[in-house]
Amino acid sequence: MLLSALIAQLALAQASPPWLTGQSRAEDLRISLVTFSPGDTLTEWWGHTALVVEDTRLNTGLLFNYGMFSFDEGFVHRFVQGRLEFWVSADSIQYTYRLYQYLKRDIRIQELNLLPEQAMQVARALSTNVLPENRVYLYHHYNDNCSTRPRDIVDAAFGGQLLEYEKQPSKLTLREHTRRYSMVNLPMSLVLDYLQNDELDGPATIKNAAFLPDELERHLAALQVKRPDGTVVPAVKTQWNYYKSDRTPPPDVPPNFIPGILAFSCALGGLALALGHWGRDGKRAPRVLSGLLNVVLGLGWGSLGVFLFIVGLFTNHTVAHRNENLFVINPITFGALPFGVMLMWGARRAKPLLKWTWTILSATGLLGVVVKVLPMFDQDNWNIIALGLPVSLAFAAVFWLDERRQRAAPAKP
Repeated sequence: MLLSALIAQLALAQASPPWLTGQSRAEDLRISLVTFSPGDTLTEWWGHTALVVEDTRLNTGLLFNYGMFSFDEGFVHRFVQGRLEFWVSADSIQYTYRLYQYLKRDIRIQELNLLPEQAMQVARALSTNVLPENRVYLYHHYNDNCSTRPRDIVDAAFGGQLLEYEKQPSKLTLREHTRRYSMVNLPMSLVLDYLQNDELDGPATIKNAAFLPDELERHLAALQVKRPDGTVVPAVKTQWNYYKSDRTPPPDVPPNFIPGILAFSCALGGLALALGHWGRDGKRAPRVLSGLLNVVLGLGWGSLGVFLFIVGLFTNHTVAHRNENLFVINPITFGALPFGVMLMWGARRAKPLLKWTWTILSATGLLGVVVKVLPMFDQDNWNIIALGLPVSLAFAAVFWLDERRQRAAPAKP
C-alpha cells in the first residue's frame, strides 16, 4: 500500500498539472495554506507550512512542500558550511495529510480569498517552482524556509499587501520566538542560544516572525486585502481544523529559565568547591572525581567552544559570527579535557594547568559582562553567562585555594 502511494505521488510530481496545460479554468481553482503543528524531532519543532492547489471541476490537486531535504553523505558538510539545500516537491494531498495525522501533528487549513486570476497566478508559480531547474534553493532558517517561500508567493498574488501588513513591529525578538519553540528541550535550547549571535536580538517586524508557520497563519487570518474594485475583504475565505492532536501549543512568550540555570551552575560550582575541600589532604577519590568533572565539562562545553569558533570564522553561518558567548565558553574550555585526565592520574602539572585554564575563562567571562555597557555588545546571552561564569569562577577558586594550601603547608622531611 505504501509503495503504491509513493508511485502515485511520483506520477503526480512528474505529470504537468492541468493549470499548466490549459485544462483548468481559473474560476475552478482553490488555493489553501496548510499549517502543521510542531513535531517531536529538532527539525519538526518549528512546525511546517504547505500550499495546496485544487481544481474543483476536474477533482484533482497537489500539495506543494518547500521543506524537502536529504540526509545524504554531504549533508553534514553542507550544514556546517551554511550551504544547506532544500527543494520544493509536489505531493499527494491526502497522503501528506495521513502522514501528519499519523505523526499526531495538527493540520489546519486556510482557504485563501483569491480572485480567479490570482489563484491561477499562485498555481502556475508553484508548478513552475517545482520544475527540476527551479526547485532547489539555499535554505536559511530565518529568512528562506518552508514558511517564507509560500508567504512570498501568496504576497505576490495579493499585490504586496501581506508584506506591507507585516511591517508592523513584533513584540518579540527572533531569539524569543526561537525560545518559544525550543523550550521543549532545555539543553538543546541552550545549545541553539549559544551558537547564535545578536542578529536575533535587534528590533524585529512580524515579517521576521513569519519564519514560523504558526505566525504566518496568524498574519493571514488577520489580513484584510483591497481588491482592484476598491472592496476590502479578508485574506482568508474560510479556515478549519482537518485534524486536531492533543499536543500543547507553544507559549506566546518564552519562559524565563535564567533562575533555574543559575541555580544549576552554582550547584555545579559548589560541587567543585566541595571536592576541592574534601581533597585538601591529597585523597585520591575527590581528585579523581574532580578530574572527571573537568573531563565532562571540557568535552561538552569545550567541543561547543571549538565548534563555534570555527563556524564563526570559516563558514557562511553569519548568525554565528561575532558571537559574545565566546567570552564565556570558548576553545580554551576544551583544555579541561586533557588536563582533567591528567588530574585523574595524579600528574603534578594538572592542577597548575587547570588553574590557569579556569582563571582565563573567568577573566574572559567577566569581561563579557563588563563590555555590555557598550552599545555594540547587546547580545541577549544572560542565560549562557549564568550557566558558564559561576562554574569558571568556582573551578578557578578551587585550584588557587589548593595552591595556597600547599604553599602554607609545612615541608615534609
